[in-house]
Amino acid sequence: MSQQSNLKIPERRKLNTAPTSLGDKIFFRVASGAANFSIVLVGLILVFLLWQSLPALQGQGIDFIFGSNWDAAAETPVFQIGPMLWGSFLISFLGVILAVPMAIAIAYFIEFMASKAVGRVATTLIDLLAALPSVVLGLWGFAVFTPVAAGWAESLNKAFGWFPLFASDGAGFLASPFIAGWIVAIMIVPIIASISREIFSQIDRDLINAAKGLGGGSYTIFKKVILPTASGGVVGGVLLGLGRALGETVAIFYVLNLVFEINWYEILQQRGGSIASNILARFGEAGPAEISALMASGLVLFVMTLIINSIAAWVVAKAQPWRKN
Repeated sequence: MSQQSNLKIPERRKLNTAPTSLGDKIFFRVASGAANFSIVLVGLILVFLLWQSLPALQGQGIDFIFGSNWDAAAETPVFQIGPMLWGSFLISFLGVILAVPMAIAIAYFIEFMASKAVGRVATTLIDLLAALPSVVLGLWGFAVFTPVAAGWAESLNKAFGWFPLFASDGAGFLASPFIAGWIVAIMIVPIIASISREIFSQIDRDLINAAKGLGGGSYTIFKKVILPTASGGVVGGVLLGLGRALGETVAIFYVLNLVFEINWYEILQQRGGSIASNILARFGEAGPAEISALMASGLVLFVMTLIINSIAAWVVAKAQPWRKN
């Protein structure tokens, strides 16, 4: 007993090795420089946007964020982004609601159901989808997907038109936030699926095998074991997808009717907007004052996306504590 009491558990030491060879030193310097430059670049973009936005922010005040009027031709120009700001949230929220079930199902299929060969092919296809340019998805959404989604919207209106969310003013079902939400969902599915698959792959298989030994079925194991264990990482992936959705520009521009009127929840009606699409639509013909207002819009979007991505990175790090060391 006395010997056991004298035994001390050695403190855990952090493995810290410095590069020794010339090749390692060069690689270390280049990698460190690239990482630091990315931080400096983000800071420089923030400073540039803030500098360019100052005239508009000083002239419009707090109404720039919450107002709903945009008139560059008025004697005293008015620039307010309330409808576009809310539209960005509405479309992104719709996209996340539609994308999360698809992404989690894909990640579960690849990690737990598919053979290795099928899983590799599915992973490659998902990664290819993530690499598609926004303009390609926007053109596909405009030419191919919009008529299909408009049919779905009409069916929803016929079945649930009594509910305000699916109400329609009879003007048609094209160019609505509902269609824009679908396009955004297709764009963020690869992001959420990739992160969810990575988190699923790191779950201790003994947990799953133990649940199977106790008689658990696939749904029960997913609900009681896999999802609670991976929830932090999945939420982080969802937040990263949300950040991507908020910044989407071209695809939404092609499939949504931009109107400077707040559409709070009527997702089937042909009116809506987003900050990024508004910048794209107006920048080419804007004068100096309007350009400053568009820069301020970009600043709001930049800060909003930065905050969401920071929260996502924190959530993912909390879900993977073993990666701290």
